[in-house]
Amino acid sequence: MRAPHARAPPEGERAIGLISAGGETEEMSAREVSPHLLIARTAEELKKLEEVKPPEWSRYVKTGVHKERPPEQPDWWYIRGASLLRRIYLEGPVGVSRLRVRYGGRKKRGSAPEHFRRGGGKILRTLLQQLERAGLVEKKDRKGRKVTKKGAEFLERLSGELKGG
Repeated sequence: MRAPHARAPPEGERAIGLISAGGETEEMSAREVSPHLLIARTAEELKKLEEVKPPEWSRYVKTGVHKERPPEQPDWWYIRGASLLRRIYLEGPVGVSRLRVRYGGRKKRGSAPEHFRRGGGKILRTLLQQLERAGLVEKKDRKGRKVTKKGAEFLERLSGELKGG
């Protein structure tokens, strides 16, 4: 039995059951926890995976043409990977082109008005390939990438830990 405030997950999205204090089972998905907490927790778990490692060039690269400097956080690669995994879970299947728009921003042009610029694609492609090798995402024919069953269970387990404790 669902609580009156709980909603069913959207079509194609899985949910896991959690036992609440009253003994009732409550549906849980990655949509129901704070994105900041989920991304931080997922980044910690991605660091443990052998397949997800930042390449040598990642220390020097900007995340897009709209940025002036490279990221300052030493673990930014894992944070971006966690954000990417969550984004594919919520919107998938999604391609690199749409992800570039999602991770883009305003380009400062001096005294001229700002214009939107897409994020860098090499970072996204490399991360997607690493997440594929880890078995968390897979290619869908001509539609982009979607989260695998293993990837969905991975995110749902982490969101359940965050929500429950």
